[in-house]
Amino acid sequence: MTTASWRDPALPAAARVDDLLSRMTLEEKTAQLYGVWVGAATDGDGVAPHQHDMTVDYDWDELISRGLGQLTRSFGTAPVDPALGARALALAQRRIAAAGRFGIPAVAHEECLAGFTAWRATAYPVPLAWGAAFDPPLVEEMGRAIGRDLRAVGVHQGLAPVLDVVRDPRWGRVEETIGEDPYLVGTVGTAYVRGLESAGIVATLKHFAGYASSAGARNLAPVRAGTREFADVTLPPFEMALREGGARSVMAAYTERDGVPASADPELLTRLLREEWGFTGTVVADYFGIGFLQTLHRVAGTRAEAARLALEAGIDVELPTVKYYGEALVAAVREGEVHQELVDRAARRVLLQKCELGLLDEDWQPEPEETAGSVDLDPVANRALARRLAEKSVVLLDNPDGLLPLAPDTRIAVVGPRAADALAMLGCYSFPSHVLPDHPEAEPGIEIPTLLESLRAELPDAKVTFTEGCGVSDPDPSGFTEAIARASEADVCVAVLGDRAGLFGRGTSGEGCDVADLNLPGIQSELLDALVATGVPVVLVLLTGRPYALGRWHGRLGAVVQAFFPGEEGGPAVAGVLSGRVNPSGRLPVSVPRVPGGQPWTYLQPPLGLAGEVSNLDPTPLYPFGHGRSYTAFMWEDFTGPDAEIPTDGSYDVSVTVRNSGERAGAEVVQLYLHDPVASVTRPDVRLIGYRRLELTAGESARVTFRFHADLSAFTDRAGRRVVEPGALELRLGTSSADARETARLRLTGPVREVGTGRRLHCDVEVLHN
Repeated sequence: MTTASWRDPALPAAARVDDLLSRMTLEEKTAQLYGVWVGAATDGDGVAPHQHDMTVDYDWDELISRGLGQLTRSFGTAPVDPALGARALALAQRRIAAAGRFGIPAVAHEECLAGFTAWRATAYPVPLAWGAAFDPPLVEEMGRAIGRDLRAVGVHQGLAPVLDVVRDPRWGRVEETIGEDPYLVGTVGTAYVRGLESAGIVATLKHFAGYASSAGARNLAPVRAGTREFADVTLPPFEMALREGGARSVMAAYTERDGVPASADPELLTRLLREEWGFTGTVVADYFGIGFLQTLHRVAGTRAEAARLALEAGIDVELPTVKYYGEALVAAVREGEVHQELVDRAARRVLLQKCELGLLDEDWQPEPEETAGSVDLDPVANRALARRLAEKSVVLLDNPDGLLPLAPDTRIAVVGPRAADALAMLGCYSFPSHVLPDHPEAEPGIEIPTLLESLRAELPDAKVTFTEGCGVSDPDPSGFTEAIARASEADVCVAVLGDRAGLFGRGTSGEGCDVADLNLPGIQSELLDALVATGVPVVLVLLTGRPYALGRWHGRLGAVVQAFFPGEEGGPAVAGVLSGRVNPSGRLPVSVPRVPGGQPWTYLQPPLGLAGEVSNLDPTPLYPFGHGRSYTAFMWEDFTGPDAEIPTDGSYDVSVTVRNSGERAGAEVVQLYLHDPVASVTRPDVRLIGYRRLELTAGESARVTFRFHADLSAFTDRAGRRVVEPGALELRLGTSSADARETARLRLTGPVREVGTGRRLHCDVEVLHN
């Protein structure tokens, strides 16, 4: 028996795919370019925008006879036992392979924003909490664990991470982002990509690009970002995750920039992504994104026109289900409206990736070895990892009089709508928040201790009472009376306020849950006012998906603790901070504003974006990016950073010794910021270019050295070139963007130097523990 060349694993992948393509019909090629979403709802509320009117019926057996590119969310559409789901997926793959002439299975993809979005799978902290932890190695470990779980049930591709940089905290999807700084987003996001890819899962970067810069913080609204903002803020995390993380897929954004939708932009998806950055993987559409070219953007009048625009731009795969790359595309090619070469180009990329995944091999088997018996997607090791990340992500914003940790035998009144609700811990892409609202009969599938339960377990000798006070967004104040009574009887009141994650207006945070200002949802502000008015010390605990304005209570609270949807182990993590078992070490990945208006604003401001005499409005945040307190103290000593001159391609080291001068172990996050006093275009007053989290026992010290390279000062000039300019620079070491402890003054000498894709993207850091 002679094996076809495309089946021969000894041959290069390109040769195998070329041979296969030469044997395929047009219909078989286009079949590789779309997915199918089995079980997707076609009426009522959905988990994707316009799901009800964009999902079409199809004949499964007839459809798979031509082959199939992707299977959409076999686990993320309805609650299914993981082992049964794995067997069902394997059966579907066998049917797909048996139905087509070439026996090629589909790529199975799932959401994995904060864990595998599947029933009974671990719900980790949301990405904004990853940013708060400032701990890329831990995020990489989490990515690897998520990847193993995906692979264990037969999934090939994960639709994560989100690398959008927060530009307006009113946007509902802030919880899905890593923060408001491109360096933090890039380094943490790249770590997640490395973890996912190391488990054999194709990581998908989203949303490429500019999605978070939507006007008015409205989901899918036009993007107003200028050329330099786009180049210097929006794009760097994607470039880093591709170059240093090895991501093999990119998802085109829904949005449009300057009149051109991302899904129809060859400058973005082909010239920049492939020709300049050298990306060779697949570009997938965000769900129904190709259709939106016709229905929302209105740059296409027919399905065929939308398909042509997307293919020309560089979108290889239509997700989540077939509508535009199917019969409409075949007909358009036959009629000469779409060039066959565009189909061949996309099919080749898809098949190359399938070849990498082993899906073209003759000995391919759909059943993962791990699914021989039961499948545990929330094992003890996962929960321990979720707990570690949750604990490191909790930010102590303020503790002016040392009210925290709480005394073990105190009287505590726990008040607030987030204290006794397990879903208070989870973001909108967790399975219980994302899918289970449509399946009220199903159990959550995982254990999610509430903060109230966790605090009682943490402080068994304390007298803990509870009342809700009000709902998350319910305007009914009838619970205030009892809340005031319970607080008045206590030694301390713990007010647990925040968000309810949801989709498309069904929550206060999440996709499509945008807000007009940064007031706490509903009447929670009024509840907090009433509790403070009792005179009993109030500890404010926020469980949210975005920052909220807290200036109204500044100086009136006993302590403030911020947790960004900390996952299934978030209750014990936050309770551990309140009890003192956990020494808080999170740092803000987004600024906390003083007042609820004045948005959009992030710390990456040029001089005119800062407070000044020309306006009566002061945008200075109450708590700046990078801020966070601890139960121990740290001394910074022996700074080394003398004034120096280096060439525009040179390097320079700055060092400082950090000593834990307190009585307990803790973590300090040393942050390196760049200040460029004079440049050819306006620059942010400061921007993060390096950081290192230091875990130190009591009395322990460590010397941390940042190896600055001039490439890290590069920016986009007036001509659109990325350049390093000669002139003065300041390197500021600090504990936040607003707290510089040490400053090194440099002068770059020599000519303006243009830099490209070979430039240094991150700052190397060396740590020596003493």
